[in-house]
Amino acid sequence: MDRLLIVATGGTIDKIYFDDKSEFQVGAPQIGGILDAIGVAFAFDVIALMRKDSLHLTDEDRALIRATIAAQPHRHVLVTHGTDTMVETARALEGLTGKVIVLTGALNPARFQGSDAVFNIGTAVGAVQSLSDGVWIAMNGRIWRPGSVRKNVAANRFEASG
Repeated sequence: MDRLLIVATGGTIDKIYFDDKSEFQVGAPQIGGILDAIGVAFAFDVIALMRKDSLHLTDEDRALIRATIAAQPHRHVLVTHGTDTMVETARALEGLTGKVIVLTGALNPARFQGSDAVFNIGTAVGAVQSLSDGVWIAMNGRIWRPGSVRKNVAANRFEASG
């Protein structure tokens, strides 16, 4: 892997808690700081494309994510994304050729103790380096094609669909 492209779109992984407002808002991408802190042995570029909860992503947003990835020279792409519509965005990215694209996120904000963010990022980084071209989802220690996974909201995890 020459350089990893990271496209940050927001979601829970980047949420921060504003105590005075008693609410969460999507903040700056956390992934660059996480990768720097653990001392990864590869170069990466981060494009902070948007700061949205995935429930608020539109078809136009998905087209922008797709166009941004297509316009970059990187073969290896990691997309941080909210979990609620991650599968929908992954499906919108299918058909991009010459790229390995892995989407990941977190069920708890990266800034929270016990968050799954670092684990999911690590899984996604390993996946993007070893998988064949195409679009993949890395969550809960598993790797799936977009058509074979769903988010189980009640159990708060990703699992095989069907």
